[in-house]
Amino acid sequence: MAALVHGFDWPDRFVTGTVGEPGARTFYLQAEEGRRVVSVALEKQQSAALADGVDAVLDQLMADGNPYGIPAQAPAGLADDGPLTEPVEELFRVGDMRLSWDASTHQIVVQAMRLRTDEEEATLAEAGELAALAGLAGEEPVEEMFVVRIPVGAARAFAARTRSVIAQGRPLCPICEEPMDPAGHICPVPDELE
Repeated sequence: MAALVHGFDWPDRFVTGTVGEPGARTFYLQAEEGRRVVSVALEKQQSAALADGVDAVLDQLMADGNPYGIPAQAPAGLADDGPLTEPVEELFRVGDMRLSWDASTHQIVVQAMRLRTDEEEATLAEAGELAALAGLAGEEPVEEMFVVRIPVGAARAFAARTRSVIAQGRPLCPICEEPMDPAGHICPVPDELE
């Protein structure tokens, strides 16, 4: 499969951020290198899973004897609390994500693939079926991806910021633990109160 890669090997900045008000926020991953800025949209749950995954990889490397000097916490001075760089122009919406470790450069590698629409999937399937019937090799679809490589300290800072951004959402109801909207909240009756 051919790939169109929007890559950053040592970005000046790599953050999770949002646009919009709590309850209607759009989450973004944004990388910046010089004047080049790339933003991809993703779900809140994907953001949380990515932060957890980054910390899990780093924690495992520490448990293996820490030959790479992995910090247990984000080093002071690497915290980035600034807003996303404007204008935020969505390159694509993220579907699958992959996380890996590059021992040769001591970097976490984040890969975010473009989410295909149902229409695109149906078109690809149809083109593949027609090519097979005609005995031809079908055109390979282009996989578009956002690939960012970050060092270990920046990776810890990225995970910490991502958790902070997620926590800035709507407050949770103390009874049902569901997000509460500013306009009101209908709390389902817990089983123990019925």
